[in-house]
Amino acid sequence: QVQLVESGGGLVQAGGSLRLSCAASGQTFSILTMGWFRQAPGKEREFVAAIRWNARRTYYGDSTKGRSTISKDNAKNTMYLEMNSLKPEDTAVYYCAAAQVPRTVVAEVGGYDYWGQGTQITVSS
Repeated sequence: QVQLVESGGGLVQAGGSLRLSCAASGQTFSILTMGWFRQAPGKEREFVAAIRWNARRTYYGDSTKGRSTISKDNAKNTMYLEMNSLKPEDTAVYYCAAAQVPRTVVAEVGGYDYWGQGTQITVSS
């Protein structure tokens, strides 16, 4: 089992920046990929970014590409998402996720085995 806890959400003005953290605990040795997704009210959960846990490969969704950076600190079992130039449409609950099974596709919700509870980001105009 892997437990994930997100932090760093909050209220920010348009154009501002935020850094989210996702702390993993439990069987972290089994993690292969970690990702960030977001879900706005009334919308489906959307892929934001992913990172291979034992490599430097990163992936980004179209909605935040160029404005977000995913990173990790393996020693701390923590993943980060830094978002810049935030827009009101970035308002959503942001979830981190972890996958234990090797998968080529990282942008699908079904490709992850564990999820955090989510952290709210609200961007005001």
